[in-house]
Amino acid sequence: MGNEFVSFFWVFIFIIFFLPLLQQKWLAYARKKFISKLERDRGSRVIVLLHRQEFLSLFGFPFFKYISIEDSEQILRAIRKTDPQMPIDLILHTPGGLVLAATQIANALRKHPGQVNVIVPHYAMSGGTLLALAADQIIMSDTAVLGPVDPQIDRYPAVSIIKAVEQKPISEIEDKTLILADQAKKAMSQMKVLVTNLLTKHMDAEAAKNLGERLTSGEWTHDYPFTFEEAQGFGLKVSSDIPEMILELMELYPQPTRRQANVEYSPEERRKKSGNS
Repeated sequence: MGNEFVSFFWVFIFIIFFLPLLQQKWLAYARKKFISKLERDRGSRVIVLLHRQEFLSLFGFPFFKYISIEDSEQILRAIRKTDPQMPIDLILHTPGGLVLAATQIANALRKHPGQVNVIVPHYAMSGGTLLALAADQIIMSDTAVLGPVDPQIDRYPAVSIIKAVEQKPISEIEDKTLILADQAKKAMSQMKVLVTNLLTKHMDAEAAKNLGERLTSGEWTHDYPFTFEEAQGFGLKVSSDIPEMILELMELYPQPTRRQANVEYSPEERRKKSGNS
């Protein structure tokens, strides 16, 4: 009985510590294989930038991922290793991130001589939208969304900081707030110039300037979702013809779970039967 308990204990330890690692290794292998097939089928360089919310293993605290300097380094390296005339398919699923990192990636995409497609299966907000604006074509599912690219300073919208300062006598404003307002004005000016420059690749100068002003001015809340139809209305070069393989690829990037799932459904496709049943 004692030996059986010890054997069971070590099997339990193996499952707890090693099975998740083996699952991650299998997923990594499956993703690489799938991406290679996707590249062969599309004749392109496929780059995936995908951020999931994760939970720290011991305490269950949420950990959010964003576009980082490490992301930009890897994507710039991938672009440099791509033939100048080869198309690039950048698959995006992100809430945004550091302006510096997103700007570096956007400029590199804009300078790439070959066709650049940014593919958005679900959402690409803030810095993710900035990357989409650098593409020759944005391919979205018909339920995917983009977002405004107005700058945020110290977690506050830059435009809101400026308005708050303008509505009070300067004697009533703290030095820190004045400094934030100065930074906010610079950030808005810089972002408007960047977005306008990205848009001029496919728009005339006046249209690019007007749209650049709208997207960076704080006309919407920072998390407002632009639908496919709204993106079309802006004059962006968008398509809803998203390859089915892209949606299948997303299944290989599951949300890490440390609690009961909130959504459940049968994974099989469900189609209405035609004729009498």
